[in-house]
Amino acid sequence: MGAGLILGLLAAGSVSAAEAASPAATPMPGYWETNNTATFLFSSHSTERKCLTATDVAKFMNGPSNRHYTCEYPSRTVGGGRIRLAGSCATKKGQVAHVTAKGTYSATTFKLEATLKTKIGGIPLSGAAITDAHRLGDDCPAATASK
Repeated sequence: MGAGLILGLLAAGSVSAAEAASPAATPMPGYWETNNTATFLFSSHSTERKCLTATDVAKFMNGPSNRHYTCEYPSRTVGGGRIRLAGSCATKKGQVAHVTAKGTYSATTFKLEATLKTKIGGIPLSGAAITDAHRLGDDCPAATASK
């Protein structure tokens, strides 16, 4: 687990005009740049630009997951521009990592810091990941609009 768990977890959602002006508004759909840093046995960094839909943020605000991991967050607090999650993520092969995460968001920014704890071969391992993103605009380049 590690970089793959956090990469691609940012999403955006629909908001009213009043919410968009609020610093605690849900992230808006559009074109986003995401910087991901993860440390789990080794360090990695990536930058992605993605077109995000309203459906993407709804999924994320209910608890980030991706195609590689199935995650459950029994402890989840989202509101007022803050997010806190605690739960676990499992690979398709059954490897489980306990995850805690906290962060902040607005209509145009998002930052999430997560810690992961697991055991591999009975050896306890831990890692950390940070996703820091900002909205680039309403319009997505044609090459990214369908991704």
